[in-house]
Amino acid sequence: MASINCFHLRILILEFLILVLFSICFSSLHGISDSHLSLDYYKKTCPSVEGIVRKEMECACLSDPRNAALILRLHFHDCFVQGCDGSVLLDDTVTLKGEKNAPNNKNALKGFRIIDRIKNRLESECPGIVSCADILTIAARDAVLLVGGPYWDVPVGRKDSKNAAYELTDTNLPTADEGLISIISKFISQGLSITDMVALSGAHTIGKARCVNFRNRIYGDFRMTTSIIDPISSSYLSKLKSVCPPIGNIGSDNNETSMDNVTPNLFDNSYYHVLLKGEGLINSDQELYSSFLAVQTKKIVEKYAADTIAFFEQFAESMVKMGNITNPETYVNGEVRKSCRFVNT
Repeated sequence: MASINCFHLRILILEFLILVLFSICFSSLHGISDSHLSLDYYKKTCPSVEGIVRKEMECACLSDPRNAALILRLHFHDCFVQGCDGSVLLDDTVTLKGEKNAPNNKNALKGFRIIDRIKNRLESECPGIVSCADILTIAARDAVLLVGGPYWDVPVGRKDSKNAAYELTDTNLPTADEGLISIISKFISQGLSITDMVALSGAHTIGKARCVNFRNRIYGDFRMTTSIIDPISSSYLSKLKSVCPPIGNIGSDNNETSMDNVTPNLFDNSYYHVLLKGEGLINSDQELYSSFLAVQTKKIVEKYAADTIAFFEQFAESMVKMGNITNPETYVNGEVRKSCRFVNT
């Protein structure tokens, strides 16, 4: 039995080393620039675009700071599924199966009405000019900035897709109970490095998680080593269990709590301090620090916990890199939607 376990361990380590090497090679070959995007794309056609998005996001974040996290999550879920093309915003129709009701998105994504309001304002000011994909990308930047996070320039010029990719939401999006190797592979497949992965995970400093996504962690019903290495403190654990009762309690799956229990409405580096204490709410977060394979990611977590500026600088760089994951098909067959929920007729 011991030899089998040792064999499996060697396989895991080998897989991890291959992923690290692939990440280094892939990152050097996969540039973050997209020739279709530029900082002045709307300079002549809609110079007020950033001001309009900022004003609407200010209203949204003032009414509820959590709206910042909702928009940031929408952007992430958009970019990881066939690129940042606004496909996540599409509603189901008779002829189109959207991504909103896919298992990894249903009950997890909100904030669509905020994007609708921004789009309506821009259609009044600059009809048919600004894509929904660009609106979401700019809004995500403003969301972070308005709750204390860093600023970065957003390259624009994306087109909206005419289709969605329901099936890709299952294969491309990281899930709460995933192991470190699987998470790394999903980021690498998007052209993002391990450093990008740890930095972008820091977005959870303003996010909330549903009970269905952290129940396994707090009740120990999973095989990961996270809870064994860094058991959650008893007082915090009791609080979490009051929010998320054991499986079988009807209606509890969508109960929510903050992933950063220290400063949930402030974009800072507190998330990494939470991981250092072993109190990461979802398993995939705590894996960044506590997995026995977290050789590289553990050092990055410690770096960002000690240096807010380093985290902010890398987060901004990684957000630009993620935002530049475009859908090549949209430059051939894309459009600027009149409504972000529907393909133009």
